[in-house]
Amino acid sequence: MGESLEDGALRKVNRRLLPIAMLLFFMSLLDRTNISFAALDMNKDLGLSLDQYGVAASIFYVGYFLFEIPSNFVLQRVGARIWLSRIMITWGLVVIANAFVQGRTSLYTVRFLLGVAEAGLLPGLLLYLALWLPAHQRGLAFGTLLSTTAIAYAVGGPFTTWLMTFSVFDLKGWQTMYIVQGILTIGIGAAALFLLPSYITHARWLAPQEKALLQGRLDEEENRKKVIGATTVRQGFLDTRVLMTTATCFFLVCANFGTVLFLPQILKTAFPELTNVQISLLVSLAFVFGGVAGIVCGRHSDRTGERKWHIAASAAVATLGYAYAAFAGTPVLQFVGICVGVLGIWSIFGVFWAHAGDLLGGAAAAGGLAFINSFGSLGGVVAPNVLAYAKAASGSFSGSLVALSAFAVVTGLLAASLRKIARP
Repeated sequence: MGESLEDGALRKVNRRLLPIAMLLFFMSLLDRTNISFAALDMNKDLGLSLDQYGVAASIFYVGYFLFEIPSNFVLQRVGARIWLSRIMITWGLVVIANAFVQGRTSLYTVRFLLGVAEAGLLPGLLLYLALWLPAHQRGLAFGTLLSTTAIAYAVGGPFTTWLMTFSVFDLKGWQTMYIVQGILTIGIGAAALFLLPSYITHARWLAPQEKALLQGRLDEEENRKKVIGATTVRQGFLDTRVLMTTATCFFLVCANFGTVLFLPQILKTAFPELTNVQISLLVSLAFVFGGVAGIVCGRHSDRTGERKWHIAASAAVATLGYAYAAFAGTPVLQFVGICVGVLGIWSIFGVFWAHAGDLLGGAAAAGGLAFINSFGSLGGVVAPNVLAYAKAASGSFSGSLVALSAFAVVTGLLAASLRKIARP
């Protein structure tokens, strides 16, 4: 049987836009989390304690939170092509500035500015893809986009630590790494100006019939959301379903960035004989499992039309994995538990944002997606400090792993209370 007109159009959209969106998201993840590997040498060079590192890692999310919603409204006004490119170029410049920090105060300042510069990227990408893809495609598409987190940590870790082996112009390895990655970000941001059409009508690679069909499908969904979803600006911020989704996002992000920002140090303590590059390879292996699970879970959610129980079940897996890792008798078994925890958490992302996309439409979409993500990003402020405190209180990183397990179990309980969004 030949390919339908709709299937052909969706294949073109996914092939043309999804890899570019993944590349932009990859660079954002690389640039916000490279501090976790830089810290292996940077903390000693700058005289930072673990608590001070926790503040530096988390203050990024304060700037991100403050500017997320305004950024998404500007994106809706000026178009994705211009605004996503602006975001990337600006944060690339700030990444370069990381190489020249002199102590905790300058590091705190640059990390805050990095959050300001990057604000709006993820909800902007989600909003952008939602303008092209109907609901029955979003679980897989968002799962694939969010699997970039796993790719970034799997590929980005070895790449970051490899760059840290170079010392150019008397710069330390971590300084060289920041400069190279900042330059790459600026270059990709400039290229996005030429690669991303803002709307379906601007896509020269779609036939007129394909444009009309896709736009018609999306218009039908928007009309349906006016009845069962949240479509006004007020609903995007105050609808009970949006607030519950936001709370779920907060604890999901706590588990996410608690893992990302502390995993290299947890594994370094468990395997002190390994080099930084070898530690990064272990981190990569854990995130490979997570990335594959995210795509599989998103695809299954699309096929079944079910969202919330996919999220809750994945959170339960993560809870068990982190709890097992906290009390495992050997470093190897601890690593196995961490891999299970990562698999569970990363299975959630695509399905979670597909749920948000099913709920939000019209004027609520830009503000609502940014609202959910910006308040959720505060988990990036809370988690590093909670994990640092749990480590200090327990005397080991087992306390940090218990905290991650607690974040996962609350995520699952909140997900189970989400209201189902009926789909056609």
